[in-house]
This record gives sequence, structure tokens and C-alpha cells, in this order.
Amino acid sequence: MRVLMISTDRNLFKEDSEVRQRIVEYGGLVEELHIIVFSKRKFENQNFGNVFLYPTNSLTKFNYIPDAIKIGGKISKPDLITTQDAFECGYVGYRISNEFKIPLQLQIHTDFLSPYFAAESLLNKIRVRMAKFLIPKADGVRVVSERIKDSLKAKSYKLKAEPLVLPIFVDIEKIKNSPIQTDLHRKCSKFEFIILMASRLTKEKNIKMVLDALAVISKEYRSTGLVIVGEGLKKKRLIKRAKTLGLESSVVFEEWSDDLASYYKTADLFLLASNYEGYGRTVVEAMAAGCPVIMTDVGLAGDVVRDRFNAFVIPVNGRQQLYDALRLLIASPERSKDLVFAGEQTLRDFPTREEYLEQYKKSWEICLTG
Repeated sequence: MRVLMISTDRNLFKEDSEVRQRIVEYGGLVEELHIIVFSKRKFENQNFGNVFLYPTNSLTKFNYIPDAIKIGGKISKPDLITTQDAFECGYVGYRISNEFKIPLQLQIHTDFLSPYFAAESLLNKIRVRMAKFLIPKADGVRVVSERIKDSLKAKSYKLKAEPLVLPIFVDIEKIKNSPIQTDLHRKCSKFEFIILMASRLTKEKNIKMVLDALAVISKEYRSTGLVIVGEGLKKKRLIKRAKTLGLESSVVFEEWSDDLASYYKTADLFLLASNYEGYGRTVVEAMAAGCPVIMTDVGLAGDVVRDRFNAFVIPVNGRQQLYDALRLLIASPERSKDLVFAGEQTLRDFPTREEYLEQYKKSWEICLTG
């Protein structure tokens, strides 16, 4: 089987990146894996083993789609096209699929049917319309959560095949066995209770709500601190917001780390406050590391994560509920231990790497066989 993938992830060109390692494993499932990557910088074509990378090297973002379609037309006819979204990548896949008359799989990694997604920008409104056009034309649709599958069904799209739920892989055993290289309580010794967040610093992550809640909590629990790991367009604005709230000494901003397992293991709580998520891999990673979780009702909430069983699930934008949950877990260490134990039981049934790769390959084979 020869597969052509359309992607936006430029980390594929970094030899030591996690996504590069993952794509090598996907390449091992097929005869050849070709990947067209949207890019503006001057990357070189690369190949490692049977994996081939083609950057679009476009002048502007507006050239991504036509440049990718042009590159796709020059690649020897694949057996299947898979795309990393149902938006711009999906449209490129659709055009090349039509040209070669071969099956198309759309992968949906974000909950684009959440009302918060479309409300975020004009571009997202356009993307919702693109997905509505493309999804019924795909021979297969892979989604990362039951939430997205249920949303697609609720919209009554005329799909060619039942959406296949295949979450993002998390190596549970690797996280469990990772040694602690960074101890947050040593690094941030002024904090007795550490709340950890790890994400892109963008609008949909709703970190502003967390800062507002911390401003209230810190008056009652003065030794509570927040560590935010990540980079993004909203970083400067969030730093300014923390200062405005008088939280300069209570919030630590850090660049992205490849040692998140240590952070999870030495934090007292992991928090995800997003307005929408496709899945929420960091939540599973935190649970695997034995860290209690509070998260908004997005992504895997209601499926993997169930309220007050293995985590606290609060409504999106639920400021009061966030404050109440934080106060309870800070004041009740035993409750945190209960969540950790339940989380460990939940993750016992997660697939191994080998099992996951077999499922991934099967998702492609299903598209080929119809």
C-alpha cells in the first residue's frame, strides 16, 4: 500500500521531534508513505526509509493549497490519500483524490462542531463550511473522540462510512516509567500546591479564566502557584493579565518542555480549561503520571474522563465551578488520591503501541476496501 498524507506539521522536518518518530512508525505499516507539508520556509525534500517529505515552500499561506495540489499531481499514483484535517488539508486531499480516482480519508483532530470553534474567527467559520462540503465526499473519516463522532451524527451528514474513533496514542507505560528529572516543588519551592497547565497559549485554551480563578484562590491559599508550560500568540497578553491581577509571584511561564512527564509527576494538579478540544492528550498523560485532573467538558470528557470518578469535569467557561473544584482539591488531599487511583484503573485498558499501530493501519485498509 502506498499512502499520500497532507499535513501542516513542520516539526516533521526535525529529526528528533515526536511527530517525526511517530511518522516513521506509520511508514512501517505501508510500502511507501509520502507526506506533503504546508510550509513557508525553505525546507528541503527529505526521505528516511520509505517515508518521503515534500514541503510546499509557499510564498504565503494563501499559496499552500495550490502548491500542495501541484506537488500531489507529480507524485506517483498512491493507493490512498489521508489528510490531517477536514479543512485546508482536506481540500487538497479531495482535489488529488479526484485527479487520481483513489480513496480519501479525512482525519478530524479538533471539535470543529463546537460553537466556540466557529465563534473564534472568520477563518474558522470558513473551515466549518469546508468540512461540511468535504466530509460527505470522503471514503473514510477518522475522529479522535466519541464526542466528535456523535456531533457528526447529530448533523446528519450523508457519510459514505461510519466514522472510526481512533484516539491519539499515549504511551502509558513510558510515562509511568519515566524518571523524574525536574521536580517542580524544588524548582518552584515557594509554592506548596502547584497547578500545572501545558498547551499552546491561544484563545481556545481559555487560560485567562484560570488566571481569574487563581486571583480568587490565592487570597485564601497564598502558597498556591500556577506553572504554565507552552508558547503561543497570547503569551504576552497572559503575562500582562497576570500582572494586572497581582499574580506576578504566583504564576510561572515556561517554554515547552520535552520532559513533561516530570512536570506531571511533581505537580499537585493538572488543569485543562479549553473551550474545545478534539481529544485532550495531555489529560491522559497527566493521569498516567499519577496527577489529579480538572478539565472542562471537552474532548474525551464523558468518555475517558468522568466527573468525580477519575477527574473533575466542569462546564466550558465555568468560572465558579473551577473555583469550587480547585478549593476542594487544595483543601482535601485525600480526594486527590482517590482521583489518581481511579485514573490508573481507567488507563489499564489503553492499547499498547503495537496494538495502536495495528488499529491505525486498519483505518487505512477500511478505506481501501470500502
